[in-house]
Amino acid sequence: MTIRVVVADDQAVVRAGLRTVLAAAPDIEVVGEATDGAAAAELAESLRPDVVLMDVRMPGTDGIEGTRRIRALRDPGIRVLVVTTFDLDRHVYDALRAGASGFVLKDVEPEDLQVAVRTVHAGHELFAPSVTRRLVGSFVPAPAEPDAGPAGTLTDREREVLALVAAGLSNAEIADRLVLGGTTVKTHVSNLLAKLGLRDRVQLVVFAYEHGLIGSGAGDTAGPGDAGGAGGPGGR
Repeated sequence: MTIRVVVADDQAVVRAGLRTVLAAAPDIEVVGEATDGAAAAELAESLRPDVVLMDVRMPGTDGIEGTRRIRALRDPGIRVLVVTTFDLDRHVYDALRAGASGFVLKDVEPEDLQVAVRTVHAGHELFAPSVTRRLVGSFVPAPAEPDAGPAGTLTDREREVLALVAAGLSNAEIADRLVLGGTTVKTHVSNLLAKLGLRDRVQLVVFAYEHGLIGSGAGDTAGPGDAGGAGGPGGR
């Protein structure tokens, strides 16, 4: 299967570089280029790519609004992967809130960029848990009351699972921590996504911080593979 990609960046040289890197992979094809978020959303609607590589800082319509428009298409097959210069950036945080499935830095190694595209296409989220926690903790507004809104509908067990997801633990690690089966944890995560109306684990992390369900300093100790702007998939 060929992964169809749209590249959105206002700088032609960056778009050319990304196209060259992706074209070197036999299973990835760049099917379109956009110079801002509006054009990226229009291409996403007409071409229905698998992945949109989205710069966040672009003149005109930025990548945050572009991500919102793509998510508004309600096509779960289109995934947005933010390509950014600075990992701890308010724009990246806003893009994750808007529905991006993760982010990579612009200085990422070519092979790692190809892996990132394959990862989000496979339905996983791409982020280093320690970086995402610091990112969200840096820009999250004052949290709402823990029992406010949808958060008030969560069971005690769902709150436990959500807090551990937000701390960057995988399903297997959550199962070990709570002495549960892996299938049970996966079910809890799926129920959380459905109950809260969220798409993926990235948005669960943001929700947990914004609703005061985990402290901004919780679990900040980086684990293996946490350095840098992208980590392994955070499969459900």
